[in-house]
Amino acid sequence: MRNTLTSVLASTLAGWRGTVGAKNTRQPPLMLQLYEYEACPFCRMVRQALTELDLDAVILPCPRGGTRFRPQAEQVGGRAQFPLLVDDNTGDVIYESRDIINHLASTYGQGRGAAVAAPGKIGQIGASLASLTRGMAGMHAVNRQGTEPPRELPELYSFESSPYSRAVREVLCELEVPYVLRNMGKASKADMGPPWVRQTFFADAPVTGRNRQILFDETGRLQVPYLVDPNTETALFESADIVAYLKKTYG
Repeated sequence: MRNTLTSVLASTLAGWRGTVGAKNTRQPPLMLQLYEYEACPFCRMVRQALTELDLDAVILPCPRGGTRFRPQAEQVGGRAQFPLLVDDNTGDVIYESRDIINHLASTYGQGRGAAVAAPGKIGQIGASLASLTRGMAGMHAVNRQGTEPPRELPELYSFESSPYSRAVREVLCELEVPYVLRNMGKASKADMGPPWVRQTFFADAPVTGRNRQILFDETGRLQVPYLVDPNTETALFESADIVAYLKKTYG
C-alpha cells in the first residue's frame, strides 16, 4: 500500500504528465533506443514525452553502479550522461532531455503531438520530487547474482504516470533488464480513471489508441502494467506479481 501511495504522490507532483497519449501517431520503422534510469528526473521527462507521443522504445537501463549498458552508452555517445537517445531512423544520437523531446516531437509528432514540449522549471521540479517520494527507487543497480540478460526483450505495456507501472519499471532498471516499452497513454475520456470506471460507465465506448487496441485484442483488458516475457512464455498483469516474477527470474 505504501508503495502505491508514494507512486500516486509522485505522479501528482509531476502534474500527471505522461498520462494522455496522442490519437494520431507516426511510428518510426526502427525502434528508438533510450539509455536511461528510472529515478532520473530528466529521463522521466523523456518517458513522459514518449507516452504523450504514443511512441515505443527499447529501454536500456543504466542505473548507477550498472555494468550492462552504462559502458555501452558511453561508447555510443562519448560520455556517461543520461538520458541518451539513439534514433537509427535519422542517425541521431542525442543527449539532454529538452533536445530529445524536441527531436521526438518535430520528427514523429502529428496533430496535438507536434506541440509536445519539454517541461519548464515547474515540470522539472515536479519530476525531481516524484523520484524523491519514491526513495530514489530505480537509481542503483542491485546484485543480480551472475544472471544473464534475457535473450529476447520482454515487453511492458505502461504509461509514464501509472503508479503501478512505475514500480515495475523501477525493478527492471535495478536489475538492468532491457525491455520494449509499449506506451499506452489514455486516448479518450472513457479511459480516464482505473479500469473499473470504463467497465462500469463506458463499457460500449470504442477502444482508441494503438497499443490499447493491441492489448485489448490480446487480453480483453485495458490494464497496466502488463508484462510479456517471450523467454519464459509468461504474461502477467498486477504489479506485485510482475515484480515478484522479475526478481525470481532475473534477480
